[in-house]
Amino acid sequence: MLYRKNHIDIISMGCSKNLVDSERLLRRLDSKGYTTAHDPETPEGEYVVVNTCGFINDAKEESIQLILELEELKKEGRIRHLIVMGCLSQRYMDELKAEIPGVDSWYGKFDWKDFIDKLPERSGAEKSPLEWERSLTTPPHSAYMKISEGCDRMCAFCAIPLITGRHKSRPIEEILEETRQLVSEGVKEFNVIAQDLSSYGLDLYGEHRLAEVIDRMADIPGVEWIRLHYAYPADFPMEILEVMARRENVCNYLDIALQHISDKVLANMRRHITKDETIALLEEIRRRVPGIRIRTTLMTGFPGEDEGAFEELKEFVRTQRFDRMGAFAYSEEDDTYAARHLKDCIPEEEKQRRLDEIMEMQEEISLDLNSRLVGETVRVLIERFEGDRAIGRTQWDSPEVDPEIFVTIPEDLELNTGDFIDVKVTGAYPFELEGEPVISHS
Repeated sequence: MLYRKNHIDIISMGCSKNLVDSERLLRRLDSKGYTTAHDPETPEGEYVVVNTCGFINDAKEESIQLILELEELKKEGRIRHLIVMGCLSQRYMDELKAEIPGVDSWYGKFDWKDFIDKLPERSGAEKSPLEWERSLTTPPHSAYMKISEGCDRMCAFCAIPLITGRHKSRPIEEILEETRQLVSEGVKEFNVIAQDLSSYGLDLYGEHRLAEVIDRMADIPGVEWIRLHYAYPADFPMEILEVMARRENVCNYLDIALQHISDKVLANMRRHITKDETIALLEEIRRRVPGIRIRTTLMTGFPGEDEGAFEELKEFVRTQRFDRMGAFAYSEEDDTYAARHLKDCIPEEEKQRRLDEIMEMQEEISLDLNSRLVGETVRVLIERFEGDRAIGRTQWDSPEVDPEIFVTIPEDLELNTGDFIDVKVTGAYPFELEGEPVISHS
């Protein structure tokens, strides 16, 4: 027997929303008396569970490749049971079952609790946890807070609604209860996530309630930073801007995916917003929250993006000077509106050329914006240590996707992960900063 008896490995793929599901799964496994590991270097559990991603082709291929590799480990006796769950299996369950017979059980995105129910309890089992309880895989001072699931927007290119279904908000009181529990465990930073933050509350309360839930989270003692991810530009809840401007522990940071700026492309994408409306929204956000950092995501090569539309996109990037920007080349996704009704006629190499061009523009913009911070003092949350340097993030930097700041630490300064420290910025690069602690001698 090469595998570890009563041990379960969980491997998470894809986004932070998937990660929250894995953390809830881990908590339930722990409560049944199993030992667990998240993203182990060498899977060796009696059970190995893969939480898959099915968002774009690259992610799907990565998930399938991992499953095939684990199937080989199972044949070698290094794992006993192979379980697959998540977005990919939610969408392609029947096809995957036929193609990968070595998987013991398949679950989707929402029925994985059936796997827990079928597992026998081991010695040391505890009372079943609450619906939202989880075992954090992030650093103990930081957590993702998923406040809703699903999406009603039905953008032409996006498969998410086909996987997750309609938008479903969590009750405010449940979110606040989870926040208090996580604070009691040492969490200071909350990265609030959803497929569509802008729609929070509409299904439960008949009105936008994002501003209320964030304001009430900010009231909880011990909540140091709240950061907002994945707002939608159409029907944006403007009330949240007042909360961001007023509350010191709500970061001046907004992740809002814009995708494009050409009216023709936006219409093809079914984004329900125009170029002028997008620019007006960005102006209002910046006016009402001075100093805000905006992160966005753009797409190149969508059907209808001729040279004129791409030039519009370049000019948009050049003039808006986003603080943080990601981008990707369009890939056709099965059963989406675009796949059914729009011809994907732009060559892949041209999509990639356009992507490279706007990302090169963004690199220059990022370097210029970061250089303007040299000499400034910023508050930094310490994440980890490398030699004599601490590595952390400012309020404008989300984990995994945004720049870090490398801080040279003097020998006589005691510092731990999760500490906040004032840092003077001494050096700037496109996607990271350098600094030194500001130490008071009074």
